[in-house]
Amino acid sequence: MNRERRRDLVKDYKERKVARGIFAVRCRASGEVWLGVGRSLDNMQNGIWFTLRFGTHPAKSLQAAWNAHGEESFVYEVVEEVDAKDMTPYMLQSLLKERLQHWQAAWNAEAIRT
Repeated sequence: MNRERRRDLVKDYKERKVARGIFAVRCRASGEVWLGVGRSLDNMQNGIWFTLRFGTHPAKSLQAAWNAHGEESFVYEVVEEVDAKDMTPYMLQSLLKERLQHWQAAWNAEAIRT
């Protein structure tokens, strides 16, 4: 790979739009739902599935459901994307916290930390 191509790839990576917002992990077998805040929604599922496969996810109820029903019973869904343009980190954090609480109440779901 030449330097110019590498420079273009790095530039594209830095300028990519990162989707932020609220995601859900849903167990189809039990109907349970867990919600979380994702600073990069495109990558969240990989991290969550990784910890669940190894039995180390911090949300005990999610881990127990995963162990009981198996990976094939779970789906990852983006619930809401938030446009973070022109927001300070504090404003974004406050908005995501507010939206998580909204969806928790609407779906009677447990919040998970990632």
